[in-house]
Amino acid sequence: MKTVILAGGFGTRISEETAFKPKPMIEIGGMPILWHIMKGYSQYGFNEFIICAGYKQNIIKSWFADYYLHASDVTFDYTDGRNETIIHNKRVEPWKVTIVDTGLNTQTGGRVKRIKEYAGDEPFMLTYGDGVGDVNFTELLKFHLSHGRIGTISMYNFGQNKGVVEVGRDGVVNAFREKSDLDGNLINIGFMVFQPELFDYIDGDDSILEKGPLTELARRHELVGYIHKGYWQCMDALREKQQLENLWNSGQAPWKTWE
Repeated sequence: MKTVILAGGFGTRISEETAFKPKPMIEIGGMPILWHIMKGYSQYGFNEFIICAGYKQNIIKSWFADYYLHASDVTFDYTDGRNETIIHNKRVEPWKVTIVDTGLNTQTGGRVKRIKEYAGDEPFMLTYGDGVGDVNFTELLKFHLSHGRIGTISMYNFGQNKGVVEVGRDGVVNAFREKSDLDGNLINIGFMVFQPELFDYIDGDDSILEKGPLTELARRHELVGYIHKGYWQCMDALREKQQLENLWNSGQAPWKTWE
C-alpha cells in the first residue's frame, strides 16, 4: 500500500524556515520532518511513498538523490589526482519514493488528484508533511477496512484552532467543517486512508481536500473517524518546531516508534 504525503505548500506561517526550504524539509534533530513521518509509516511496513511536491521541490528531490550522503559517513578522496567518494556504513531505508511535481499554487485536493496515476487502483494512505505522531498504522488500516467506507481520517482531542469533525456513535463522520464556539475538541490530524474512489470527488487544482472532497464524503456518510489517543503535534510555527526539537534532543520524542 502506498502512502501519499502532501509536501507542496508554501508554509507561510513558519516563514523563518520556509524562505529557504519547503516546510517538510525543516529539520528536527538534523533530519527533515518528512523523514520522521516516513520512518513512522515504515515502522509498520508501509515503505512505498508518493510525495506531492511543489514549492522548492528541487530541495526534496536533491535530498533523496543524495540520501546516502545524508545518512552515512563519507570520505571524499582527492589524493593523487583521484576524485573518489567512499560511503561507509551505508544506512538506507527500504523505501521506494516517487516525488511528483503537483504544481506551485495547487490546493491540497488538487495535489492528490495529480498523483492518481501513481497511486493505482488500490487503497492508499494520505497525510500532511508537517505533523508527527505515534499512530499505529496497522490498526488504522484495520479500522478503515472494517467500516467499508471511502475514507478514514484520524482524530485527536487537541483544541479549538483547527477544523472540527462531528462523528456519530457508529464512527461515521457526519460533518467536516471549520470550528465554532459550540464545537467539541475532536480535530482531523491527517493520517488518513482512502479508497481510489476519492479521486472522483476532486474536481481539479483549486479543490481543497478539507473543504471539498472530505465535506462531500461526510455528507454521503462515506467518511469514518479513527480516534487517536496517543501523541500528535503539527509544526505550524517556529515555536512548535522548537518544541519538537527539544523533545528529540531529550531522547523522549513520543513519535519515535522505531529503533
